[in-house]
Amino acid sequence: MDLLKLLAVVGSVALLIVVVELIRRGKLKERYSLLWLLAGGLLLFLSVSRGILNSLAALFGTFYPPSLLFLLTFVFLLLITLHFSVVLSGLAEKNKQLAQELALLRRELEDVAGGKKGDSTAKGENR
Repeated sequence: MDLLKLLAVVGSVALLIVVVELIRRGKLKERYSLLWLLAGGLLLFLSVSRGILNSLAALFGTFYPPSLLFLLTFVFLLLITLHFSVVLSGLAEKNKQLAQELALLRRELEDVAGGKKGDSTAKGENR
């Protein structure tokens, strides 16, 4: 087994172990774990089966088949980064809306609490 193939297999297995450990500890949601498990499994499969990797490399016109593994990994990471950017943007908008609603509710609570105190101490005061 050449060094690059060994590196790809070790990296794939390490990715799978890390993902499973993150799932076990509850740090990685099931929504994303399947994506990472499939990516690690596909990377491991392509690392081990040299014939399929060579065929895919010929199909894509890649001169050095193991470099196709790194290209696929790079494209996957770009896509996952784009996906997380979209999710993060949505969460930022939801966070802004929640902060605004919280401020309005606090103001309303202060008005209600202040109105009750004002009614009991000074009836002529207008709020």
